[in-house]
Order: sequence, then C-alpha cells, then structure tokens
Amino acid sequence: VKDELDIDLQKQIMAAFDSNTKLLEHLVNALFTGTLSTNYSDPSGPSDAEVEAVGSICAFLHVMFSTLPLDVTMTALAYRTDIVPALWNFIKRCHENQRWPYFSKYISPLPVDAPGWLLPVSVFCPIYKYMLKIVDNEEFYEQEKPLSLKDLKALVLILKQALWQLLWIIPSHTSPSQKALPNPLGLKKMSIDSLKSQARIGLSELLTQLQDWNSRLPFTAESDFYSQEATSENFVSQAILGNTRASEIIKLAPFLAPFTIRVKIFTSQLANSKQSTASHSALTRHRFKIRRSRLLEDAFDQLSLLSEEDLKGPIRVSFVNEHGVEEAGIDGGGIFKDFMENITRAAFDVQYGLFKETVDHVLYPNPGSGLVHEQHLQYFQFLGSLLGKAMYEGILVDLPFATFFLSKLKEKSNFLNDLPSLDPELYRHLLFLKHYKGDLSDLELYFVIVNNEYGEQNEEELLPGGREMRVTNQNVITFIHLVANHRLNYQIRGQGRHFLRGFQKLIPKEWIDMFNEHEIQSFSYLALWKVWTLMTCA
Repeated sequence: VKDELDIDLQKQIMAAFDSNTKLLEHLVNALFTGTLSTNYSDPSGPSDAEVEAVGSICAFLHVMFSTLPLDVTMTALAYRTDIVPALWNFIKRCHENQRWPYFSKYISPLPVDAPGWLLPVSVFCPIYKYMLKIVDNEEFYEQEKPLSLKDLKALVLILKQALWQLLWIIPSHTSPSQKALPNPLGLKKMSIDSLKSQARIGLSELLTQLQDWNSRLPFTAESDFYSQEATSENFVSQAILGNTRASEIIKLAPFLAPFTIRVKIFTSQLANSKQSTASHSALTRHRFKIRRSRLLEDAFDQLSLLSEEDLKGPIRVSFVNEHGVEEAGIDGGGIFKDFMENITRAAFDVQYGLFKETVDHVLYPNPGSGLVHEQHLQYFQFLGSLLGKAMYEGILVDLPFATFFLSKLKEKSNFLNDLPSLDPELYRHLLFLKHYKGDLSDLELYFVIVNNEYGEQNEEELLPGGREMRVTNQNVITFIHLVANHRLNYQIRGQGRHFLRGFQKLIPKEWIDMFNEHEIQSFSYLALWKVWTLMTCA
C-alpha cells in the first residue's frame, strides 16, 4: 500500500471506513447508480463521461482492496451494494460496442496500450467470486440473481477471452516506462504488473467457481469454458513438457482445456512418474499376506509402513483363508486388483465408522470417527494412499464420494451451495435466516453451533465470544458463512488433511488440480479409465 497510496490519505481512508462500511456502501451505490443509469440503453454504448467515471471508481476500489480489511470490504460490496450487476452491465456494453480502447485513453492510471478491461475486470471478479460463496441455488438458478443465466453465459465467454489474452498473448511484464504511472486519486503509482497479476488470479478463480456451478446444473455448454487454442497439438506438447506457458495455463486455468486434453496430460505425467521409479521398483518387490477375516487391519499394519517410492512400485498380495492356509495363486496383478476392490469396499463401508453417507447416498468422512477408532487419522491417511494407488495403477474404484469431500483433494473450501448434499434441513434453516424480513435479533440466535455425534452433544462457538454475540440483520451473512464452513470444512478438517497426505504420496496436487470435483468423481467410474486405457494402448 505504501508504494501506491500517500500515507496521509491512507490514514484518512482507514479512519473514515474503520469498523463502519456504511460510508463505503453509500458511496459505491451513489456513484454506480448515478453513473450507470446514464445512457444505459444507448446503442452506442457507454459515453466518454461514463467510461471516465467508472474507471475512477474502479481505481479507487482497487486501492481499497489493499487498504481496508478484505473480508469486511468484500462483504459490504458484495451483499450491500449493486456493484456486481452494475459493473457487469458496464463491462458487457463496453464489450458489445468495442469501447475498451477508449477506457485506457480516459483512465490516467493505465498506459494507453493496456487492455481497457483490465481495471474493471480486476475489481469485478473478486467481488462476484465473494458473493457466490453465499448465493443459494434458488437465487442463482430460479431468481437469476444477481445475473441472469443468459448473462452468465455471456460473462463466461467474455472472461474466458480476457484470461486467455493475459495468459497467452499479453506479456507478463511491462516495459519500465509503463511501471510508474500518474493517478488522479492520490496514488503515487499503480503497478500494471500487479494489476495484471490480480486480474489473472481473479479471472481464473471466478471462472473456476462458475464452472463448479455449471457442473451441478448447467447454464451453458461445458465447451464455453474451453479456449480453441488449447486443443492444438502444439499446446498439448508444451503442456506435457512443463515450464512453458501452456503448462502454466493448465496449472492456473485448467478449465480452458477440454477434459480429454487434460486426461492426456495426466496420463503423460503418470507415465513419466512410473518411468522415473522403474529402477527402484525393479529392485524392490513387496509381498504381503493378508487374512481375509482381518483384511483392513492387516493391510493397514503392513502397507502403512511403505515409503512413497515403495507405494508406486509393484505390490504383491496373497490371501490367507479362515483356516490360516495361504490361498493358491500367483499375483500377476489380478489378485492385487481383487485386494484393492475388497479393501476399499470394506474401509469405506459406513458400518466401519470412518465414513458416513448423505441423504443422496454419497460418502464423506465421519466427523465423529475419533469416537469409533483410536487411530482414525492414521487410517484416513492409509485410505488416501489406497485411493491414490488405485488411480496410479488405473484400478476402477466404484465409490460415490460427496463433492464437498473431493474438494479436499484440491485443498479447496466449501460454501453454502455445497451444504444441501450434507444437511438439507440445515441448509433450509440458513436460507430462512438469510431471507428473513423481520428483526433477526428477536429470534435470539447466537454465534454457536451444536455438534451431535453418537448421542454426545456439545456446543461450540463459531467465533471467540460467540455465546454472547447475537445474530442480527447486519451480521447474518457472516453467521451463515461460519455455520456452512463449520459443517463442510471445520468438522472434517483432520480427516481431510490426513486423507490428502496419503493421497498425495502417489498423486501430486498439480495433477489432481487439472480436474474439478465432478470430473474427479468420474475417476471412480469408467470415463477416465476408458480414455486412459485407449491412450495407453495407443
């Protein structure tokens, strides 16, 4: 901030907005209402005065993101102003009428050759992304708030094009002459490199969220997220090589490439990994005797001791029957496959206590697993390595996992719209509070939540001092977010961390990050394995 904002102005802004966002809310609503109501239906698009005004507002907000507490600022802008639909309408009209070249002309912080959309997009994306954390399914799909489904389709196409320009066409670093730029809002300079970096992150994160919504219930074709250039053989070759622009795009914005392209990159990385460990695998062959009567326990006791390299190598299994006699047969891979299918069926059975089942009959970690198994976290790590081994070897594991659990493989958090799968009753209760027209303080709710596992109830504060903090109309959004976060993320944080630790012994994060949760779920069925087999044979 000190590089961009005069210190005296910084102190004045902090004092004006500290602990009270009402001024910011009124300011933004007044500016956008007054500005964007002018020439709204003008077929020629935004006027020069409108372009200049919106540019100044966006420059101001861009600095506010670094000056004020981010959560407080985003909550105020996303839920108490009309900035998202207003700014989207401006972006859409500029795009339709090719007004972006004029944006750089009238906004002094930007060099004339910078993309005109850079500043408004870098402001729009993080606000809308923040709003989507608490938007519910009825608002998004039925009420079509804050944007219509038709506009969402257009938004995806515009943002995709902007992101591709930043990642593939526009150089990452500006020339020295562009770095120190005058600014009309008391700014010493605005870093264009920083602005481009913020826009890249904001675009990729918002498009990722929109793809998640589209995967649950489509509002546009999946191909609308793809960039045509990302389907070329040259792009795929560069992505496989690594340390290229193509590989960076796959890391930051994998949705720009079709699923089959990403599977091809995944299988290439998998083949390279197997080749690099081939010499170690040739020297070490592990053979384990597993009692069918104690399948999970024997496997845990023996396989948990294997190193990361050993897990990637061949593992041979022989079964011991109920009479203590080793079953006949040579494990050429078939017995191990049978072992994997049986052990995953046993370990993920809800009767064992490590996993529970939602009303939709999908699996997620049991928050009370510690009450059932003393070594429950070690078991979760073991099960993570088992699932990773299955994926590494191309073994079909037909297990229906909840998407809010699969997000843990990507180290992602879940939000309100993920809650219906886990607890539809709690979801309906939170929606009631969200849309309540009366005074919420009359309901005498506090920032606490009651956990109930195996008949044991305990009350837990959602925030320090939550037992004394009443839910009001002003803080209800924070309350809803904290409740959803507690149920979807906090309660299973230990189980998720250990499962991920085991999984990443075989499948690195950058591999799994190429796919969203719905695509990862397809790994449990035939889609990926059919593609994987065909490509391997080819």
